[in-house]
Amino acid sequence: MRMEEPRMTQAPAPQRKVDRDEVFVEFTKSICPLCKTPVDAQVNIRENKVFLRKRCREHGEFEALVYGDAEEYLSSARFNKPGTISLTFQTEVKDGCPSDCGLCPEHKQHACLGIIEVNTGCNLDCPICFADSGHQNDGYSITHEQCARMLDTFVASEGEAEVVMYSGGEPTMHKHILDFIDLAQTRPIKNVILNTNGIRLASDKRFVAELGKRNQVPGKSVNIYLQFDGFQERTHREIRGRDLRTFKQRALDNCAEAGLTVTLAAAVERGLNEHELGAIIEYGIDHPAVRSVAFQPVTHSGRHVAFDPLDRLTNPDVIKLIGEQRPGWFQKGDFFPVPCCFPTCRSITYLLVDGEPGNRTIVPIPRLLHVEDYLDYVTNRVLPDTGIREALEKLWSASAFMGTTTTEEKLRATAKALDCADDCGIDLPQAVKDLNDKAFMIVVQDFQDPYTLNVKQLMKCCVEEITPDGRLIPFCAYNSVGYREEIRTAMSGVPVANVVPNALPLQERLADTPYGSKTAAKEGPR
Repeated sequence: MRMEEPRMTQAPAPQRKVDRDEVFVEFTKSICPLCKTPVDAQVNIRENKVFLRKRCREHGEFEALVYGDAEEYLSSARFNKPGTISLTFQTEVKDGCPSDCGLCPEHKQHACLGIIEVNTGCNLDCPICFADSGHQNDGYSITHEQCARMLDTFVASEGEAEVVMYSGGEPTMHKHILDFIDLAQTRPIKNVILNTNGIRLASDKRFVAELGKRNQVPGKSVNIYLQFDGFQERTHREIRGRDLRTFKQRALDNCAEAGLTVTLAAAVERGLNEHELGAIIEYGIDHPAVRSVAFQPVTHSGRHVAFDPLDRLTNPDVIKLIGEQRPGWFQKGDFFPVPCCFPTCRSITYLLVDGEPGNRTIVPIPRLLHVEDYLDYVTNRVLPDTGIREALEKLWSASAFMGTTTTEEKLRATAKALDCADDCGIDLPQAVKDLNDKAFMIVVQDFQDPYTLNVKQLMKCCVEEITPDGRLIPFCAYNSVGYREEIRTAMSGVPVANVVPNALPLQERLADTPYGSKTAAKEGPR
């Protein structure tokens, strides 16, 4: 009997580990964009872009692009200025960020800019509106008494406040808007910004003249923050719902006649109007009323067009587009992060402008002064002139608006330190002398939405919504977490979805304060 030899078996090939296709940066917290529940999140880098990934137990996983240049994201950390503590806090720490706004004692920065939304009604129903304003039945308008108390809340927190912005809705529709500006000017608040679509400014020259008078009050200013998204009819119809080009032109001309300084504020959406950035800057430089432009990648909260969270516009994308569209004017390195907020939230540059339309010489100030040396808080270099650092901190700030006394003073202080080579193209001593006419500001601001919210950034926010119940709520939390819906429900008496989970109902907050909801003027449909 033949014995069968044992059969040789081949050993399995060793398994090989595979590297991930991304670099893990940090662990943080965010919210579910659907139910607004706080969730764990992580920040990752792949293909030189920064992404936020999170998972909700009920709704699954979400991921969004948060910064289009990973190298700049990481290097921006050196511009993170230590925060300043507010004089007062309005809430206690109970559940942690973002559920305890605000401001709570764990918040890392005071309010550079306070926002008061005077109403929810609007003479437009824009397809893109993070505030979801318009002709809804859950509208409200604040009263004279409420506005006064909101301003007092801001002053109590800040002492001498730099800037308050009146917004909405459309604030020029409020019958007391001029009185509200007067209320601010009788308090230690230096500057008022009116955030508007410009329709009333285009059609009511008497109203514009009244704004101009208030801009002449000694030590105070009134400036206009005008929606201005581009020049093509498609841009206007898809962002604002109607063609407003004629209104914008008339509004600007009326502001120039009244001596008002204007910032053009452009909502920028991927695939819609990102090709118009250079033209907006050039138009602004050429118009006598305009001294600055603010570009804001669309915040995908409230009403917005369909979008892909993985293919949204971010600050470095906008800055790159500006350089591509006006290559003779801009280059990499002309913009620097704003240190008072989280440095990836906002970037700014200032320009010296000379010449006539069609023959302009444009020189960004960062090419004439090593801005990064003064705003580097990690290396912390010892520099010879600390006054320049203080001036630059005010210029690279959320409170910086052209037309305000503080910004003009700090620009002049900075200009004295500028170094202009022979090929600069501008007579620098004359430019310094004529700084009010020759300086121009460009801001790029990416506000967080429910897809991109990162509490690490939120805790450093210095743009605060002032609410009727006496809180200062970080702007991105107000629009993303559910606080806007909470306020609207209480003020209008009409339930609004997505109230902050586990938050004390606003009706209970109001019941124990002088803001009582019975004093709120229900706005209703228009």
